[in-house]
Amino acid sequence: MSWGYVSGILILSGINLMTVLGLSLLTGFTGLFSFGHAGFMAIGAYTAATVTMKLNILPQSMFWLHFYIALAAGGLVSMIVSLIIGRLTLNLKGDYFCIATLGFGEAIRLILDNVQYFGGARGLPNIPTQGTTTLTNVIIINVIAITVLVLIIKSRHGRNMVAIREEELATQTIGIDVFKYKLTSLAISAFYAGVAGGLMAHYLGYIQPIMFKMVKSTELTIIVIFGGLGSVSGSVVGTILLTFLPELLRSFSNWRLVLYGAAVILIMITRPQGLMGGKEFSIKGIIRLIEKSRHKGEVKS
Repeated sequence: MSWGYVSGILILSGINLMTVLGLSLLTGFTGLFSFGHAGFMAIGAYTAATVTMKLNILPQSMFWLHFYIALAAGGLVSMIVSLIIGRLTLNLKGDYFCIATLGFGEAIRLILDNVQYFGGARGLPNIPTQGTTTLTNVIIINVIAITVLVLIIKSRHGRNMVAIREEELATQTIGIDVFKYKLTSLAISAFYAGVAGGLMAHYLGYIQPIMFKMVKSTELTIIVIFGGLGSVSGSVVGTILLTFLPELLRSFSNWRLVLYGAAVILIMITRPQGLMGGKEFSIKGIIRLIEKSRHKGEVKS
């Protein structure tokens, strides 16, 4: 494998990771399952692409700043839409919210199919790619996103979200505004998905509504469950593994997706709590693991 090929997969992993991190907050830490995050990605992708293509007010030498503004715009528009959708759907209980998000994702795709300003079903071509979604930019954005997510989870607000996941009624009884925290979780999650959509648009240089079908939302939810609900580390590991796995199986041609599905099923049967099972990597834990392996080596010698 050439470095160009590997770096391309790493970039795709980073793009997927952005949405998975947001979905991890919503599903893994707040307990709300969503099958409409491809819709938020689509909103972010089309918004960011429009900003860079049609609202370029900065000189060419500052295009990198324009790119970051476009990503922020994509995230903010997705967040605003999520606040509207959340107001209408977050009072739904159980599977009904999940079904509502599924309908939202498909509605966004169908709307984009019929809006000619964005190219309709033919898609939006000629999106700038030079110096935009590079591996360096993706890593920087991922590191910032992970840091912010960890800080949110460790804060009082994050603990309230976890309390809602564990026992919503008891959380409401002690005076926590359940609806507000659900809406906040959905908004942050949508912002991450919008930024991911902007990254995807500027990496591929072309976007089309069909790229954001329900299958995409399902894949993202599978990654969250695969990595482990309630684990940021699990989201990172799961995203990298499930993005690389289809590429490693590419030599099997038509059997590639069958083997991919079988691998996911095998993991879920043998480890239903996911790869990390709600646990996190830590610097101290890694150091202890290194010292333990070193001690074993010294004993053997």
